[in-house]
Amino acid sequence: MPHLFNERIRLRAAEKADIEVFLRWVNDPEVTENLMLVSPMSRVEEERWYENMLAQHPSEHVFVIETKQETPDGAWQAIGTCQFISIDWRNRSAEVGIMIGEKSFWNRSYGTETMQLLLEHGFNTLNLNRVWLQVYDKNLRGIRAYEKAGFVHEGKFRQGHYQHGRYYDICLMSVLKTVWLENSAQHTQN
Repeated sequence: MPHLFNERIRLRAAEKADIEVFLRWVNDPEVTENLMLVSPMSRVEEERWYENMLAQHPSEHVFVIETKQETPDGAWQAIGTCQFISIDWRNRSAEVGIMIGEKSFWNRSYGTETMQLLLEHGFNTLNLNRVWLQVYDKNLRGIRAYEKAGFVHEGKFRQGHYQHGRYYDICLMSVLKTVWLENSAQHTQN
């Protein structure tokens, strides 16, 4: 697999040893507020999820998002996860998901940078043509990050999510390879 990194982050394969930190993230109500998880996860459930994930096509395995620490040893710290979901090889399309689990890294552009790395991998390595995602309309931070990464709004599931006694729309956003290539070329020229 190619190395997926930029100046601040790298994406690496998830390991069984990561389950402990994953459990902390998926059982934190603030972290899961904008995720499709609705119940706490036990260690057994998280271990089962990990084994099921490994049974999927390798291109759909979870990546751990890491950032290099400003310490003398320059150690890497896991701050979240991301992955391609349900890749449709015939139509060259995939859904993408992301979770920044370490709250101290929120609002610092890590989500945008992660999406940019995933798009580069999806378009240049996996030869995808379309990458899409679902996001709750109340998740303004996420929507901004996706827009910065090049995603555009293409529709919504009206009142598709129920939470906290009310319904929220689920926004559908996507990026096409041709548009992404045009935007990438413009950024390198500037």
